[in-house]
Amino acid sequence: MIFRDRQDAGRQLANQLTSYTDRDDVTVLGIPRGGLSVAFEIAKALNAPLDIFLSRKLGVPGQEELAFGAIAAGGGRFLDKATIRATGVSDQQIETISRAVEETLQQRASLYRGNRPPPNVQGRTVVLVDDGIATGASMYAAISALQQMQPGKLIVAVPVAPASTVHWLSRLVDEFVCLDTPEEFYAVGQFYDNFMQVEDHEVIDLLQRAEKSHDGNRAETH
Repeated sequence: MIFRDRQDAGRQLANQLTSYTDRDDVTVLGIPRGGLSVAFEIAKALNAPLDIFLSRKLGVPGQEELAFGAIAAGGGRFLDKATIRATGVSDQQIETISRAVEETLQQRASLYRGNRPPPNVQGRTVVLVDDGIATGASMYAAISALQQMQPGKLIVAVPVAPASTVHWLSRLVDEFVCLDTPEEFYAVGQFYDNFMQVEDHEVIDLLQRAEKSHDGNRAETH
């Protein structure tokens, strides 16, 4: 399956999520930057609020590719106790690294959101969206951090991912929607005709447009 662009992928995903349309308990979260273009189309189709979800893995000192946990802008933190024990990461290192990553994420959040507070997802149905998944490491970090924020139901929606990655990650969430699970998978971009990089100003613009659109729809229904 080849998608024309992220907008096309988002519209096709929205067709699989129609049971969540016009519900007061649904929030759509896009993973910047590319995931937000997909999430924008989903939020528009479902008439749901849209926001970003920023998360990053916490790397073991000296082995930064190895994650001992994950953290989200806005408060969610997941710690992998088995990895912490095996690598001997100290409590002080955990806190120092967590603070540094949190600061970086908050800077990104401020750039994208401005002064708007992050959404409260506790008890809500959350649709977490990216433009595709390759290894699954970043999505695993996002899911783990988001779950600490206690959503009522967590749905991951992506256009494309390897079958093995879907099998692994789908066990961690309430629902996993993926349009294509190809056997031969080299990179997410191979499944798009147009996979141009999404810039920061485009993320900001999409968030502002989504907020105006959703506020307008709410005003019409009340």
